[in-house]
Amino acid sequence: MINFNDGSVFNLHPIELENVKKEVEALFVDGEKALAAFKTIRDQLIFTNKRIIAIDVQGVTGKRKSFTSMPYANIQYFAVQTQGFIEIFPDTELFLTFNNGFTAKFEFKGNFDIAALGRIISQYVLTK
Repeated sequence: MINFNDGSVFNLHPIELENVKKEVEALFVDGEKALAAFKTIRDQLIFTNKRIIAIDVQGVTGKRKSFTSMPYANIQYFAVQTQGFIEIFPDTELFLTFNNGFTAKFEFKGNFDIAALGRIISQYVLTK
């Protein structure tokens, strides 16, 4: 389950933007676009040019979904951790601390350019 109400670790795998659930696009404001997308087994996490949107798929059928949005303007600080040189299970991590005190830790599995995601977040956090 992905939500912004606890400090759990999210094991995320990158997905193509065209695989982002179409219903999340209905939440976009004018000029908003998806920049990166990830998934767990059923849930998705989308980084847009305005915010982070988590889609929590619920129930046995998966028809019920919870959408949680956290604007970049609410991020107080963040950190990225790159993968090591020779790791059996390479992963990278992103730590976000929001102005309400909540901290989220995202763990990205496999080869993923965490620096690119860090630049995306920097662009929006540092210009607020």
